Amino acid sequence: MMDFSDIRSLFVYAAVVAVLLACMMGLSAVTGTRRNGAAMGRSMSMPFESGIIPTGSGHLRLPVQYYLVAMFFVIFDVEAAFLFSWATVVTDTGWVGYGAALVFIVFLAVSLAYLWRAGALDWGPRPRVIPATDSGKGHVL
Repeated sequence: MMDFSDIRSLFVYAAVVAVLLACMMGLSAVTGTRRNGAAMGRSMSMPFESGIIPTGSGHLRLPVQYYLVAMFFVIFDVEAAFLFSWATVVTDTGWVGYGAALVFIVFLAVSLAYLWRAGALDWGPRPRVIPATDSGKGHVL
């Protein structure tokens, strides 16, 4: 059961973070420089990247595999965070905690196997299959 001192320390931590955040935001608003972009001309509205004048559009079309990698990273990062936190209390949870972690790992392994089998992890170019000829067999290029 949680004690009041545990909850109190959590509230103190949250209050310190909120005060620190408010101080940083307030100081940046007070001490920050303000420039009028319209008065400075076109150069203030242009992005500046390492002294190189931008050319072309900044909008890129990324392949869907880029987003798949990002989603897989988030999923397995959450898994790692869960397992690391479980590892700190493994002796307290006993066999029930071990069984829950094992079920979690098996579920993730089955999910990964499904993704692999469905082709979600195949990011290279797909081989072309030439249609079947008179011999009845097509072949892969």
